[in-house]
Order: sequence, then C-alpha cells, then structure tokens
Amino acid sequence: MGRKPRENNPGAVMAELEDTPSTAARPTAVTSYDVARVARVSQSSVSRVFTPGASVSPEVRRRVLRAANQLGYQPNAIARSLITRRSGFVGLLIGASTNLYYPEVLSELSRGISDAGSRVLLFTVDSESETETVLTHLWRYQVDGVIAATRLDAAQLTEFANRRVPVVFYNRMPPDNPATAVTVDHAEGERRLIDRLVAAGHRRFGIVGGPADNMVSLERTESAIARLRHHGIDSVTIVRGDYGYQSGIDAFHALRREAGRDLQAVVCANDAMALGVMDAARLQAGLRIPQDLSVVGFDGAEPSRWLSYGLTTIRQPVRRMAEAAVAMLVERIAKPDIEPERRLYAGELVEGISARLGKG
Repeated sequence: MGRKPRENNPGAVMAELEDTPSTAARPTAVTSYDVARVARVSQSSVSRVFTPGASVSPEVRRRVLRAANQLGYQPNAIARSLITRRSGFVGLLIGASTNLYYPEVLSELSRGISDAGSRVLLFTVDSESETETVLTHLWRYQVDGVIAATRLDAAQLTEFANRRVPVVFYNRMPPDNPATAVTVDHAEGERRLIDRLVAAGHRRFGIVGGPADNMVSLERTESAIARLRHHGIDSVTIVRGDYGYQSGIDAFHALRREAGRDLQAVVCANDAMALGVMDAARLQAGLRIPQDLSVVGFDGAEPSRWLSYGLTTIRQPVRRMAEAAVAMLVERIAKPDIEPERRLYAGELVEGISARLGKG
C-alpha cells in the first residue's frame, strides 16, 4: 500500500524524501524519523532543530542533537531545497584586484551567511567593468541572494529584480540607483585625514588612487581632492595604482618624478598601496617617515597595524558592516518586495606613526 500523502507539512515531506530509496543511497541511511524515535520527540521537532531560525525549546534541541550525533544523522540539504524552493546558496561578488582588507571582510561575511543557514559561493571579477561574465555563471547556481562588493550597472540590477534575486551592495552606494547598501563613509574619512594633515602644515600633496573603474577608489580620490581644494590647495599630483602593494611602490616613484622632491604627504586610496609607498620611500629613496614624508591609507587592514608600519588610516567597522549586510540580505530573501535600505557607517581614524597630524 502506498504512503499516505502529507499536505502542508514540509517536515514530513522532507522525511519522505530522506526515506526514498535511490541507487546512490545507503540502505541503512538514518532518517529524521529515526532521530525522533531515539530523542522521543515528533519528526517535526527534528525538522525545526535543523531549520535555521525555527522555534524550538532548549531541552528538545539538546535531545535531538544528542540523538542525531549518536545515530550519525545529517539533514538532507537537497530535500530541504526542494521543499523551500531555495538553493541555500548566497553569492559573493568581489573584484580580483582586492586588497589586504578583503580577507577580513570575506571571513566576516562567510561567517554571517553560514550562521544564517546558507552557504557561500564566491565569484571574482578581474575588473569592475567585467561583471557581466561572472553573472552568467552565477545564474546557473540559482542563488537565493547576492552581496556585491563590485559595480553593477542599471541593466544588471534590472536582471536581479526580474529574477527576484535580492542584492546588497557592500562598501559602496550606487549613486544612480536606490539599491540596498552598506558602506563606510568614504568622504568623511578622507575629510578627517586631509584636515589633520593640513593642520600639521602639509601643503604639497600626492594622491594614489585605485583602478579607474572602481567605485570606491573614485569616491575616495574625489573626496580627497575636494577637501584639499576646500583648504585652498589646488596643486595636487595624482597617480593610479591597482590596489596592490607593488603598485604603491611604483606610484611613489611616479609621484617623485612628477611632483619633485618637495612632496610632503601622500594620500592613498587603500592600505596596501600606502604600505608600498612607505617601503619605497624608506628603503629605496632613503626618506624618513613621517619626518620627510607623511603617508596615510584607508581600510584598517591588519598589516597596517604591524609595528614596522604603524600606518595612519581610516579603519572600517568590518564586523558591524558585514552583520548588517547579511541581515539585510536574509530579510530580503524572506520578503523580496521589502523597500531598499542604505546604512552608512563612520570609520575610525587610527593615528599611527606614518604621518604628522595636526589637532583635529
């Protein structure tokens, strides 16, 4: 006699899927019914224990987990995805020209996504203008949502909307689209750095920007230039790097060729390039940091805190930003029609030993 249908009971449907024989399944596979019997609870209670965010008492959770461990039970992710119609995957889009700061970001985002019951699929783009190629691969995995630390144009955002896949921007806010985003206040960070450098008497500035198609680099560079002009400093030498350490070394020598030896301060769009500038200045040009040259960065990457550098920089609240990005995405996966939201975080000015700063 066939099994009686179970309607409106996802937990029971999952159990049936788990119990369904297949050529790949082991005949002795442990099911949620086995766990329920040993734990002396209902099968639906077992299902709730293994469903992120589901309500279950501490005692029931303890009994179920103990029974599951005793029997070697693992919930069937494929069965769950068939029931919920969600893949359980969240895509992370990050540029390949990332810097020393992104491993920390990736770690925090991955932890948050895992805690929310999903798994991370990482996609990297060689440059922010080449995102379309990566999106073609992303759609194949039917991701539930995306956190993007890269640029998406209007047409790409429309495709996300048409597919009903929510996207949250990390550390950038598209100026021409009301997309959901979490970012540090780049302009405010540059303002604080420039004001303190000018207060210390610096007048001859160099700026090391990042890739020309990088939204964050453009915002930081333009904000620094605007703040220098606010102080009446119009003569600024600007060079570009690729966010990497070596490009900081190359940028320092380019600045010296263009600005001459009276260069007093270098403002870098990220920490990795700032460290390259510092090493080139000290080890190749014989300059003293900060007596002969002040150098500042942005991000607060771990190497910037090493004793050999002590970089003056703007440290981002990475954990808080990552938690916010994950929470906003999870909310939009559950409620796709929720309104866009933007959260702006203040960075922390870290006064290291790489720059002479005046009073704020």
